Amino acid sequence: VFQVFICRVLIHGVTALWCAAKAGHFEVVRLLIRHQANVNHTIPITKSTPLRAACFKGHMDIVQYLVEHQADINIVDNDNTTCLMVAGCQGHTDVVRFLLERGADLNRGHMDIVRELVSRRAAVVEDKRGMTPLKVAADRCQADVVKFLLAYADCDAKSRIEALELLGASFRLFPKERLPHIEAYGLRRECKSLEELENIRVDHDALHMEGLMIRERILGSDNFFVPNQVFYRGTLYANRWEFDNSIKLWLHALWLTERCNCKTHKALLILVELFYKMVHLHKPLNAVSVEQVMSCSVLEIQRSISRVDSAAEGELPQALDNYKTNIFAFLYLSCISTKTTCGEEQRTRMNKHIYDVIKMDPRSDDGSTLLHLAVSPGTQVNSCYTKDVCIFPNAQVVKLLLECGAQVDAVDHEGNTPLHVIVQYDQLICDLLTLHTIISSLVEAGAHTDMANKQKKTPLDMCSTSAAKDLLKSQMKMSLQCLAARAVRKHSIPYRNEIPKTLEEFLEFH
Repeated sequence: VFQVFICRVLIHGVTALWCAAKAGHFEVVRLLIRHQANVNHTIPITKSTPLRAACFKGHMDIVQYLVEHQADINIVDNDNTTCLMVAGCQGHTDVVRFLLERGADLNRGHMDIVRELVSRRAAVVEDKRGMTPLKVAADRCQADVVKFLLAYADCDAKSRIEALELLGASFRLFPKERLPHIEAYGLRRECKSLEELENIRVDHDALHMEGLMIRERILGSDNFFVPNQVFYRGTLYANRWEFDNSIKLWLHALWLTERCNCKTHKALLILVELFYKMVHLHKPLNAVSVEQVMSCSVLEIQRSISRVDSAAEGELPQALDNYKTNIFAFLYLSCISTKTTCGEEQRTRMNKHIYDVIKMDPRSDDGSTLLHLAVSPGTQVNSCYTKDVCIFPNAQVVKLLLECGAQVDAVDHEGNTPLHVIVQYDQLICDLLTLHTIISSLVEAGAHTDMANKQKKTPLDMCSTSAAKDLLKSQMKMSLQCLAARAVRKHSIPYRNEIPKTLEEFLEFH
C-alpha cells in the first residue's frame, strides 16, 4: 500500500493495482491479479477501487478484465457514486454499455450516455447533496443534455425553470425568492425581469455576480458545489490585482465551505497566499479581513484536532496531514497580522485568536509548538510570495506569540525548548539582529537558559556559533532556584516524593 499525489492531494492507502488500473498498464494489472491482488480494495479516504480508476480513465480492456475477475461494479465511493456514474461523467460510452450489460445500477452521464440510460428507464433522483442529473448538466453547461432532460416525463416545471436559470439561458418573469444582499456579490440583488437583465448585459462583472447568486439560491448555501465557482471568480479578480473584490469573494467562499461542513485548509492557504502577495506588492491589508480569516483558521484547527482524535486507522494519515497544514496556515496568518495596520480593538481580536490557538497547544510532527516553529529556520514556507515576506526565524512573530501566552519553556519530542532551537541558527552574517532579538525575547519571557533536553544538553551546549554562545551568555540570568536545582542534581541529593510534583519536574529540567 502506497501514498500518492492525486490532483496535487496526497492520498494514503493506494495499492499497486489501483495505480496500474488508473495508468492503463494492462499487463501489470494482469500480473498483479495473477498474484492474488485484491480487485475490490478501497482507498481508505475516498473508497475508490481499481475498477473505478479504470472507468474514470476509460481503459476498456482493464475494465473488462477486472470485472471478469470478480470486481464489484456497484461499490460506491464517499460521494455515493458508482463506477457507472464515473464512466458516464467522463463520457466513456463503451464502458457505460459494458457496465450496463453486466447489471450496473443506472444513473447519469453525457448526451449519448444519457440517451442510453433514459432508454433503460433510469430513475431521476437527488443524490445526498440535493443534485439531480438535470442540475448537474445545467451546472456544467451541458446544454444538449439539459434540453434532452427537460423533455423527460419526470421533470416538473420548477425543475425546468431552475435548470434554465442555472444554464443562464432564461430567467423567471414573475416574483421569486432572492438571496439577501451579500457583500461579496457587490450587495447586488438578483434580476427579476428581462428589463433588469437587459440593463446589465454589457456589464460582465454584474453578469458573473448574477450567475453566482442564481447558483447559490438554487443549489443552496450549504451545497458542496457552490463554493468552487465563487473561488474561481475571486481568483480572476486577484489576477487583475482587484484584491478587495477577490478577498470578499474568497471570504464568502470560505463561509460557504464551512456551511457544507467541508475541510477549509486549502481555502485558508489560498487566502494566506493572497495576503502575502498584497504585502509583496506593498498593498495595504484590511484588518477586518485578516481577522475573519484568522477566526476561520481557529475553527479549522479545532475541527482538525477532532478529526485526528476520531479518525479510523486508514484515515489517520490524511487527517494528520490536514492538521499539520492548518497549524502552518495559522502560523502564516500570525505573521501576516504583524504586517497589518489596525486599531486597538481589531488588534485585540486578532490576539485573542492567537491566544485561543495557543491554549489548544497544536503540535507539528516533531512536537514543535507555534513558538518552536517561529524560531526555527527549518520552518517551511510554500509560495514565492510567502518566502519573500514571511521568513523564519521571525522575531516579530516570536514576540507576538509570547505576548499572547505562548509557553516559553514548552518542549518538543526531543526535549528541546524554543531557546534550544534558536541558538542553532547559523545565518549570522546577514541576520545577527534576529538572533539577538529572539534570544532576548525568550530570556525576558522567563526561558530557562540551563534547561536540559533528552540528551542532557542545555541551550548553551547547543549553540552552533560562537556569536550565539556569546549572545546567550550575555542574556543569562541564573535565578537562585535554578542554582539550587542544579546543585541538587549535581550532588545526587534524593528528592523524589520529598517535594511537590511540580518541583520534581522543575528539578528534572536541570
